[in-house]
Amino acid sequence: MDGTPAEVIEVIGSTGMHGEAMQVKARILDGPNKGRIITRNTVGPIREGDVLMLLETEREAKKLSRR
Repeated sequence: MDGTPAEVIEVIGSTGMHGEAMQVKARILDGPNKGRIITRNTVGPIREGDVLMLLETEREAKKLSRR
């Protein structure tokens, strides 16, 4: 499998039914969307500066709602 690298620039907060996922902003480092900043949901330990390998870079996660 091939992926596109994206660097985590901000951890926004927890999401999911039980807070098991984290929403992050990531800057795409390669490919046609290079330099674009997108919001994605991730599972597992993550912090700023980590590099994600994204299978696709078009979709974005919905913004977290504050209730």
